[in-house]
Amino acid sequence: MKKQLIELRVNGESFELAVEPQKTLLEVVREDLGLTGAKEACGTGECGACTVLIDGKPILSCLTLAIEAQGKKITTIEGLAKNSDLHPLQKAFIRYGAIQCGYCTSGMILNAKSILDENPKPSRDEILKGLEGNLCRCTGYNKILEAVMAASTGED
Repeated sequence: MKKQLIELRVNGESFELAVEPQKTLLEVVREDLGLTGAKEACGTGECGACTVLIDGKPILSCLTLAIEAQGKKITTIEGLAKNSDLHPLQKAFIRYGAIQCGYCTSGMILNAKSILDENPKPSRDEILKGLEGNLCRCTGYNKILEAVMAASTGED
């Protein structure tokens, strides 16, 4: 299949890439850009491990074609830290032990960022509802909820 030339804006940088039209954003971010924070787990959009932000909204990068992301602002977990200073959500996840195996963590944090960007002071139920599409098999979610609540109050 013939490759298409696309331009992606990822974590504030522009990248011009030749990609096959059926290549997913997850494949391009991981394989072509070397940003391995987003993970492929289910490959069917059920687990949220591949979550990235497009224009501030969480999307499942395993179900999104790379060519669909042209002209949009893409944020991966690697784009949250500024000058080696972790984002408050990243700090809270560490402090509250919300990271176990780490496989779901980047998707959880990016989805939580979207939740807090939309509603800086969400209730526990609003956080639970917002994280419904992200599965974790290690923590039982309590530590994740504590970390997001702490980040919403400015604790980290």
